[in-house]
Amino acid sequence: MCRVIKVTGDSLSPIIEEGDFVLVLKIPFFFLHRGDIIVFRHNTYGLMIKMVEAVSRDEGTVFVIGTHPFSTDSRSFGPVPKRNIIGKVILRIRGRG
Repeated sequence: MCRVIKVTGDSLSPIIEEGDFVLVLKIPFFFLHRGDIIVFRHNTYGLMIKMVEAVSRDEGTVFVIGTHPFSTDSRSFGPVPKRNIIGKVILRIRGRG
């Protein structure tokens, strides 16, 4: 199943910019790798988009980072449980800026 999401914020700038659209594909957790971009739900911050830094298969979590220097990511809120992952970004469509 696929889903289109409009990006708000600049945590992955310049790779993905605010106003861009991303096509997200729901994939099994074990297909995630370092460098993949994922969309997930966070209890405090809501819907987020970040880059996978590490996958912990035994604990069922993913450590994520942003590319923007002031990004809020796993360095501040910890790893993301696999149950919170919506999917992997498979396509980026530039928004009109």
